[in-house]
Amino acid sequence: MGLLWRQPHPGLLLLWVLPWLQLSLCLELVLYTPQITAWDLEGRVTATTFSLEQPTCIFDGHAGANDTIWLVVAFSNASRDFQNPRTLAEVPTSPQLLTDGHYMTLPLSPDQLPCEDPQGGRGGIRLLRVGSDFSCQQQPYCNAPLPSPGPYSVKFLVMDVSGSPKAETKWSDPITLCQGKAPGSIDTWPGRRSGCMIVITSILLSLACLLLLAFLAASTLRFSSLWWPEEVPEQLRIGSFMGKHYVTHHIPPSEAATLPVGCEPGLDPLPSLSP
Repeated sequence: MGLLWRQPHPGLLLLWVLPWLQLSLCLELVLYTPQITAWDLEGRVTATTFSLEQPTCIFDGHAGANDTIWLVVAFSNASRDFQNPRTLAEVPTSPQLLTDGHYMTLPLSPDQLPCEDPQGGRGGIRLLRVGSDFSCQQQPYCNAPLPSPGPYSVKFLVMDVSGSPKAETKWSDPITLCQGKAPGSIDTWPGRRSGCMIVITSILLSLACLLLLAFLAASTLRFSSLWWPEEVPEQLRIGSFMGKHYVTHHIPPSEAATLPVGCEPGLDPLPSLSP
């Protein structure tokens, strides 16, 4: 015996659809599409981050002083399934990106997105860097690095103090992060190198060889005196000492020859052995 199927009461369906219908009717659409910053900056799109231009002067008239402007980040294929939260407790956090395909981050107040530069045009480039908080550890709304190349789509959502949405922008175009090559896919065979690279490598090797030869030549000249000493001058050779002639005794040669043994001048006489 089959089970009887009852058609739901129209009133119950209306009660379920009515909150979402009211939310959609009360939500303002801001005619703005988030996009990557137009400044030619190094690293505006990396393997884990991308930089958006700040939505300055976009929410004037749509956001009050106590409202919060959120950034919604979602995988592009999951952005159509995203439903705006109705309370702050329903705001999805960054770990939900891998499970639900979306999360919200970078809560800003309207005074953080002024139309005029508070420093008179010297405030630098204004941008929002998504995924730049590398120290994020289980914090509720932290800006954690993105886990995969994507592609991602983003939009801005304005919520009041109670957490009810007030206005939203359009979804951005898909944003794909940079992808590095796998180590095994890098070709290291020199046969596939371009001719210009081969010429540059040859020139660098030749310069390195010339520098090495110059160093060896300089070292040889510097220490050659240690290896091959110069010829010593004749007056410094052993056995050829040259000095002044020094006469020790002023005794004529004739007298020196007739003096008896032991009577040389300056010497004591030899002792006698006789008694």
